[in-house]
Amino acid sequence: MVAACRVSPVPPLRAAGTTYVELVRNTPLTVLFILFFFGIPKLGIVYSPVVSAVIVLSLYTGAFMGETIRAGINTVSAGQSDAARAVGLTFVQVLVLIVLPQALRTVVAPLGNLFIALTKNTSVASVISVAELTRISDNLVTDTARPIAVLLGAAVAYLILTLPSGALFAFIERRVAVKR
Repeated sequence: MVAACRVSPVPPLRAAGTTYVELVRNTPLTVLFILFFFGIPKLGIVYSPVVSAVIVLSLYTGAFMGETIRAGINTVSAGQSDAARAVGLTFVQVLVLIVLPQALRTVVAPLGNLFIALTKNTSVASVISVAELTRISDNLVTDTARPIAVLLGAAVAYLILTLPSGALFAFIERRVAVKR
């Protein structure tokens, strides 16, 4: 949706997409966590730390994914869109049926990188007391006084999560690559 707004022929949609992307991408993730966990409840909207982490990580990663997909859309030849419009397709039909299938083939690797970054960005949720890997590791360091062993274990756990993801996205990229 963000990418569609960013390439929309409707100026208010383009402006909304651009504003969202620029505001979220240029705000540090820790600031967003603190804002959503401590600031939003001041307005009367209260939710758990886990819900806050899901919202923040979704908004943050969504901005980067939207921009990545927009870049993929821009790689598709304008002639493809022109031809689709010439046969009477609407903007949405052109986007969904013609442009996105071609664009997504070009952005598999960057989307994989964003997925891996999302996995690692979950560690920032520890600042709002979400019991995720980094928070549990920090508690173990406090309990055991063995920071090197515990943090090396956490690093290995992140590698166990991210290395297969990288391999999967590399496989997908090879499968959908355009043969030239």
